[in-house]
Order: sequence, then C-alpha cells, then structure tokens
Amino acid sequence: MEIKVKAVAGTLESSDMYVIIEPNATGIELEIESVVMGQYGDDVRRVILESLEELGVTSAKVLVNDKGAIEPVIKSRIQTVVTRAAQQKFTWK
Repeated sequence: MEIKVKAVAGTLESSDMYVIIEPNATGIELEIESVVMGQYGDDVRRVILESLEELGVTSAKVLVNDKGAIEPVIKSRIQTVVTRAAQQKFTWK
C-alpha cells in the first residue's frame, strides 16, 4: 500500500501503542520509543516491520510510542494506521 497522508492510531494508555505514519520517499524509517525496549525492543521492531511488509508498505516514516503492547495489539495498530494513511478500507484475507 502506498502511504498517501499522515495518519495516527492507538493511545498512550498502558499496554497500547501510539503510531504515527507519514509518506517517505526513501524506504522505511522506523523510530521506536518503548517502556519495554530493553526486554522486548527487538521483538517490537520485528513485528512492526513484518506487519508493514505484509501490508505492502515499502516507503514510510513510522514513529512509535509503545507502552507495553502485545503482538496482536502491535499488528492491529499498524494495520489501522496504514489503512488510514493509504486512504483505503482494510479487508481481511
């Protein structure tokens, strides 16, 4: 999916994740701030990048503020923010 506009998803509540995505001309730029970066930072990064890849996003600037979100929440927030930014409706496969 092509990222057309800036979009946001999520909250700053505990166990959630706030994500901002915007168009970028030079691939994926990912910036993560997380309360669990020391323990789970690599996993959070992996799930975000895998989710972007599954959705076909090849260029975007992604800013994440993670408050301890689990994998299904991370995937959900990425799907939501990408579909909003691509100005499309998400359909399950």
